[in-house]
Amino acid sequence: MLAPFILLASAPLGVLAGDILKTNGYSSCQDNSDVKVNNLNIEFDRNTKKITFDVSGTSEREQKVKAILIVNAYGQEVYRNEFNPCDENTKMDELCPVPAGNFAAKGVQSIPDSYISQIPSIAFNVPDLDSQATLQLKAVDGGEQLACITSQVNNGKSLSVPGVSYVAAGIAGAALVVSGLSALASAGNAGAPTSSPTFLEVMGWFQSMAMNGMMSVQYPGVYQSFSKNFAFSTGLIQWQAMQETIDSFRNKTGGNLTEDSVAFLKNATLIHTDSGMNYTKRSLDTILLWTRDELDTSVNGTEQTSQQDSKVMHTVSGIQGYVEELTIPNGNTFMTVLLIFAIVVAAISVGILLFKVILETWALCGNFPKRLTGFRKRYWWVLAKTITNLILLAYGIWVLYCVYQFKRGDSWAAKLLAGVTLGIFTAILAFFTWKIWSIAHKYKKMEGNSSALYDNKEVWRKYSIFYENYKRSYWWIFVPAIVYMFARGCVIAGADGHGMVQAAGQLIVESILLLLLLWYRPFSLKSGNWINIVIQVVRVLSVVCILVFVEELGVAQTTKTVTGLVLVVMQAVLTGLLAILIAVNAIIICCRDNPHRRKRKEAEKARDLDNLTPLDARNSLLMDPTEYKRSSIPAPFGNRGGYDPVPLSEQQTTYTGAQQFGEGHERLLGDAASFGGRDHSHKRSYSMERSQSPPSSRAPRLPEIDLGAPHGGYYDQGGYQRYAY
Repeated sequence: MLAPFILLASAPLGVLAGDILKTNGYSSCQDNSDVKVNNLNIEFDRNTKKITFDVSGTSEREQKVKAILIVNAYGQEVYRNEFNPCDENTKMDELCPVPAGNFAAKGVQSIPDSYISQIPSIAFNVPDLDSQATLQLKAVDGGEQLACITSQVNNGKSLSVPGVSYVAAGIAGAALVVSGLSALASAGNAGAPTSSPTFLEVMGWFQSMAMNGMMSVQYPGVYQSFSKNFAFSTGLIQWQAMQETIDSFRNKTGGNLTEDSVAFLKNATLIHTDSGMNYTKRSLDTILLWTRDELDTSVNGTEQTSQQDSKVMHTVSGIQGYVEELTIPNGNTFMTVLLIFAIVVAAISVGILLFKVILETWALCGNFPKRLTGFRKRYWWVLAKTITNLILLAYGIWVLYCVYQFKRGDSWAAKLLAGVTLGIFTAILAFFTWKIWSIAHKYKKMEGNSSALYDNKEVWRKYSIFYENYKRSYWWIFVPAIVYMFARGCVIAGADGHGMVQAAGQLIVESILLLLLLWYRPFSLKSGNWINIVIQVVRVLSVVCILVFVEELGVAQTTKTVTGLVLVVMQAVLTGLLAILIAVNAIIICCRDNPHRRKRKEAEKARDLDNLTPLDARNSLLMDPTEYKRSSIPAPFGNRGGYDPVPLSEQQTTYTGAQQFGEGHERLLGDAASFGGRDHSHKRSYSMERSQSPPSSRAPRLPEIDLGAPHGGYYDQGGYQRYAY
């Protein structure tokens, strides 16, 4: 009779391995029952058509019972069967009657095809489906309910798989590389934004999905498993050695490890109280599970307690349920994130220091490239800027974990570290906010605007990580973004255990940020505006879907399951689109021209004006005179004191002293003599000489007026000065 119980109980739930359905823990759905089940472990293999069962418990008195098996799938009753263990067709000697004291039954039974055909094939293929089976024992005499036990069934398939986490981490790593390449391509160009999606935007999206999974609502199993794939973005990385060290630290600083340690979680089966199943209060924490292979039955004996592999049924919900699914004890949550953050900072510091050592060695041993000189001079600033960037990235989840640590208590040292680090992080962000705001105010007062935040290379280098992707008039948007991260963390952690408050608070916070983005569209690039608006729209829709899971609203389980699938598909599609956009950005960066090389070419073209003609549009009064280098013939009267700002070339000769007097005198006399003559060759020569004079000599200039004593020139025969210079 255990066969149909498990078969049809498992028909609607879970999927993890081939064609196998099995129970996943159990719980009592009745307080103060006469019959207590201490063990329920049943597994069905469709290939072998056999069921393996292991059931044990205790009874206060000997009595005849009848059993009622109820199977629910997605909140709907799909199977109900009532049988008597004493009937000939369903005979079970160990339960007919139920003896006083201990009883146990375990073994392997073959299942008829008539029962197997009733199991939907979807039960073996769809991951994380919601189903549960309930077994009630009632007294034959009087119909009093003696016991109630419920269990979930799974088939080994789940959306919580390491491969998804690896792919998500790869997407985040690709975003980091592309953002770095974009920053290098625009190095030295103040005001150059980074193309979206950036590393901060991708990690922020992953953190949103992880934080959604931490809320205290009745999630369908499919979304509960899906959200765990992005736990790495919030610093939750399982490392057993580190968890054992944290346990030791907490034990020495006032922590309670009784039900909150790695050793406890190893021997516990987690039961989510917010999964829609019915549970008694803490009775689940004292029930044991046993799994044994050989066929055996016993009554009032101790054989059932030998060779046991016991597991404790442990109830969880909210943030606790999320972190303990990752084998991270609830009390270790903040310390885990703190150590992971410290490891990342240490790795980055060592990497930057190693790079500096390489540069210093290079400078001593060979020619050092000038473009790397800035890094050598600003090593400490680069390190401080990188750490500040990490703080900005982790601030939202840091607020969440610190507030959660304050709320749940435990180790006094952990609470102290949470308070100190949260204060330091908030102070650092507040300092940069004040500094940027004061600089913007100063330049706005002096110049009428705050464009210096983008145009001043030194200011840009120091503070651009906060506003580099925003328009010049909306540089201040980073302040509401920080407030948004703080508010979101406070709502989720502060209202842990109250799903309705969490969902309503999240909806308000996310909606305000969406309205801000739609109203201002603050990003410099159109792509940045659209990508961030789409991300925020999906965040708002995700919270709306989470409202469906709130227990107080009483939404049907079928609707919750469909909503969970929609939520998974919506978030997975957006994640895929972000990955595609990152790949597109990488291709664009690799294929486009280097901006520095393009600027050098433009500068060379601007200097190359040797092909000017008298009728060239560029040789006009609206342009500055340009240096003419190829001519060696000076202007007739030189370039002294003129309006032309361009100096004469080195090839042009300057006439001074006697040389000017002699040569200039002869030239003027020759010109005068030929003024009325017919010497056309001389005239042509002089015309050609005039036409070959440099552009600078033909530029308009103010008339020269010299009121001082002449310092050179020539005189006529009467002694009168004709020309002074």
